[in-house]
Amino acid sequence: MYPIAEHVSLKNLNTFRVEAHARWFTEIHQEEDLSLLFADQQWKGAARLVIGGGSNILFTRDFEGLIIRMNIPGITHQIDGESVLVHAGAGVVWNDLVLYCVERGFAGVENLTLIPGTVGASPVQNIGAYGVELKDVFHSCRAYHIKKGEVITFLPEDCRFGYRDSIFKHELKNQVIITSVTFKLSLNPQINISYGAIRQELETRHIDEPGIKDVSLVVSEIRVSKLPDPSTIGNAGSFFKNPVINEQQFVHLKSAFPDIVHYCLPNSTVKLAAGWLIEKSGWKGKQIRQTATWKNQALVIVNVGSALGSEIYDFSEEIIKDVNEKFNITLEREVNVF
Repeated sequence: MYPIAEHVSLKNLNTFRVEAHARWFTEIHQEEDLSLLFADQQWKGAARLVIGGGSNILFTRDFEGLIIRMNIPGITHQIDGESVLVHAGAGVVWNDLVLYCVERGFAGVENLTLIPGTVGASPVQNIGAYGVELKDVFHSCRAYHIKKGEVITFLPEDCRFGYRDSIFKHELKNQVIITSVTFKLSLNPQINISYGAIRQELETRHIDEPGIKDVSLVVSEIRVSKLPDPSTIGNAGSFFKNPVINEQQFVHLKSAFPDIVHYCLPNSTVKLAAGWLIEKSGWKGKQIRQTATWKNQALVIVNVGSALGSEIYDFSEEIIKDVNEKFNITLEREVNVF
């Protein structure tokens, strides 16, 4: 475990690249480090925030507590027939895990190519893209329970996964820290190309029977074409969740906006494309001072210079206001705001 550092700049530890400081900061490199850290009662009672790649965070002010950066490395796997269990440390870069699996023919995470962040954050957010969510491939995770001082294994039924949601964002928020995740994948691919963009790109390439490498490559190129690279322009990917509404609400909206982009879900609910709602509200490519929506995808807010976190937050507030006025839908932020 690294020593506890004081007054640490967070600018290079969040993908928005906004300037903020942590009162205290440490890194965790192995599960046992957490036991050592919380043996000190000061840190048990302190305000704290656990981060990985800093890809889903917006700092609007300095953090007056302890920031714990999870940096536990390592990927291993175990094959049993056609099933594969892949175990990864919380600090592993998510896309490194995807590439590890795709290169070895382990199917299940190929649609999740190029999602920013680390493995440890994936169950918290129940990350997802192009018809696949983390819960679809989740086997278990290990997490350190701060109050109990022990590591607990969580199975799928323990996690209460929902759309970009889990028990780790609610009942267990600030109580447990995920140290590793195990994924259940397959050597017998069930290719998911239900999202039109993937199917269309495969057809353009004349790929009739795609494998997981094909899907991963196509997803990667779609994301690159639509989304800005956090290493060159500050952003946190999708800033808002796609809203889910009931069928009655959708019928009403569809009559007023026949071209509304939507996806039918079970239980008579419909998921709307937040990016479409934002674009139709006049925000695609719009810039106010150093904050803007991305020119190719209105769902993404970018820091085009040296925007403050508070400025980015205020920018998002204006988007929420305009979308609500036009569609009577209140967008919910996917990014965690501090």
